[in-house]
Amino acid sequence: MTPPLPNRREMLRHAGCGFGLLALAGMLHEEGLVEAAPLGDRALNPFAAQPAHFPAKAKRVIWIFINGGPSHVDTWDYKPGLEKWNGKSIREFDAEFKDTTGFFKNQVGALMKSPFAFTPRGESGKMVSEIFPRLGQHVDRMAFIHSGYTESNNHSPALFMMNCGLPRMGYPCVGSWVNYGLGSESRDLPGFVVMSDPKGRGLPKGHAANWSAGFLPGVYQGTHLRPTGDPIDNLQRPEKLTDELQRSQLDLLKQLNETHREQFAADGELAARIESFELAYRMQSAAPEAIDIDAEPAYIQKLYGIDVPECGHFARQCLVARRLVERGVRFVQIYSGGMENQRSWDGHIDIDGNHRQFAGETDQPVAALLTDLAERGLLEDTLVIWCGEFGRLPIAQTGEKPGRDHNPHCFTAWLAGGGVKGGVSYGESDEVGYKAAVDRVHINDLHATILHLLGIEHERLTFKYNGRNFRLTDVGGRVIEPILA
Repeated sequence: MTPPLPNRREMLRHAGCGFGLLALAGMLHEEGLVEAAPLGDRALNPFAAQPAHFPAKAKRVIWIFINGGPSHVDTWDYKPGLEKWNGKSIREFDAEFKDTTGFFKNQVGALMKSPFAFTPRGESGKMVSEIFPRLGQHVDRMAFIHSGYTESNNHSPALFMMNCGLPRMGYPCVGSWVNYGLGSESRDLPGFVVMSDPKGRGLPKGHAANWSAGFLPGVYQGTHLRPTGDPIDNLQRPEKLTDELQRSQLDLLKQLNETHREQFAADGELAARIESFELAYRMQSAAPEAIDIDAEPAYIQKLYGIDVPECGHFARQCLVARRLVERGVRFVQIYSGGMENQRSWDGHIDIDGNHRQFAGETDQPVAALLTDLAERGLLEDTLVIWCGEFGRLPIAQTGEKPGRDHNPHCFTAWLAGGGVKGGVSYGESDEVGYKAAVDRVHINDLHATILHLLGIEHERLTFKYNGRNFRLTDVGGRVIEPILA
């Protein structure tokens, strides 16, 4: 039965007692005079900053998501063995080989060397593909993982695996877990922001499920900035709605919600709903300023490549990412590429043309992001990640212009800043880059390492749902200690 609405006296009594205490607690917390609410008890503010489990090296994350599955053997994992075996059947290389694990079983070609030249870069001498002339300048800041592997060769489940730790939708993603565990550094901006391809090539497979909060409170889901038009709905209030009128509407709504919460204390979603209304109100002032890259000096815009046609779209997103983390946003994820095939790094057709194009779109902006963060003193506590959902096979996918099919057995990722040891490589793939062979890294291990750099013990960050304590790393995960500074 729906409870009756409170009468005037009851509303004044509840509001007079409850809101004064809420306001006092909020002000005392902001002044550092009271501790943050303990994890799991966020009645005052679900965005409130939470203490880390131990001193963190990183405070925030920018994940450059290489959507579609970049070919590790054509980017960062140099394989001279592919030249040796070029043109030969993979079965000659691996007598136990039975299945390509790719999608196109009738287009299986021979082993194919990379169409790109590799040269040593930096003091570490890291071999880097020619398609990354600017990023190659930063290899001494990067820790490479060359032995990653996953559990699916299909884009959607592989994306869910990389983002959420399981190859199924409905689970919280990394950004949501991080904001649940640590809260937000900003009162006026969301803690987790996502940007997708702005060139009309669509969202990644699985769409918003990749930045979902799953069974965590909805307030922790990613805020998607639309690539065209208004980035967020209702960011500008109607002309006839004054600030005073909108504030009074929100106050009334908050009073009614608080009254409801007093009667139904077990409704954990209500505090998040109240705060989401308040955050949306504050964002109307803060968000337009945060994403206004025109406020940046000309030399910064030029550094990122804002004026370069092939990479200007991604440059804008990288610059916005820097402005967001500078203002306290905890987790930013930028997707390079859209749906699949030639609209992303999914190089089934013409691996040369595909990777040369998307590397050209991202090389200068991401390199500029690393430079800019470092010059501002932000890189030392900002973790930057470059990774897709899987790798690609070392054999050719036959066609007019050869490509490469999906490879879940091996991928490369790199991390920079935020407590990462630069100029190192961890793990190895086999001679031709088909399988992770030495010091294999499961996605649970990658997630455990990301959380560790943020000061979170991955086994302690849990949420009880349907009678079970869930965590990002499920029942696995180990921290990759050799890449930590």
